[in-house]
Amino acid sequence: MKKFIKLLSITLLFTSATTRAQSPEVLQGKEILDKVSEVTKSYNSIKAHFTFTLENKQADIEDSYDGTILISGNKYKADVMNAESYFDGETLWTYLTEVGEVNISTPDPNDEMSLSPSNIFSIHEDGFRYIFAGNEVKDGKQIQIVDLFPEDRNKPFSRIKLYVNKASKHISKIIQIGKDGNNYIIEINKMETNVPVDASQFVFKTEEHPEVDVIDLR
Repeated sequence: MKKFIKLLSITLLFTSATTRAQSPEVLQGKEILDKVSEVTKSYNSIKAHFTFTLENKQADIEDSYDGTILISGNKYKADVMNAESYFDGETLWTYLTEVGEVNISTPDPNDEMSLSPSNIFSIHEDGFRYIFAGNEVKDGKQIQIVDLFPEDRNKPFSRIKLYVNKASKHISKIIQIGKDGNNYIIEINKMETNVPVDASQFVFKTEEHPEVDVIDLR
């Protein structure tokens, strides 16, 4: 009898957990994210104009910078905060335009930085629990909000909020809520898809910049 009661308790706990996992909010969040992935992966390339904001409400800090990014597969070229980043899928060149220096490195795939240019439109696809968090209207457009919670509790952030245009299934804003009080916000101001790209656009050509100091960190 004791074994039966123990087995029944385990079964009830499992059933309860499964029921929570399949709540309407979770299912709706999954449906939204699946559509975002489907639409995003249908494009050969994405070019976006965005505003990046560092916010710390406790310290009364809010700094914003405009930037652009071109993405094709796992390759990207980003331009923001006086730095140009080129990534060809293996090597990262970070060109600091104001100091005339380029750093060459091989990114660590396990790096704690989550709002990386390479995964800005696919950050939701791995390592998160999620839940539908509501709707809002922005500039006359219906926006769906999905909260992401990292499965790895050692991440430096507690939550990521994704804002999704209901009609286009494009991500319009991302907010990463940091445990240290720093929040990182990326707001997409304009997005173009299937723009012509060439592999050379994702490589910094040192021979074309003889005046630049090259620091190889590989």
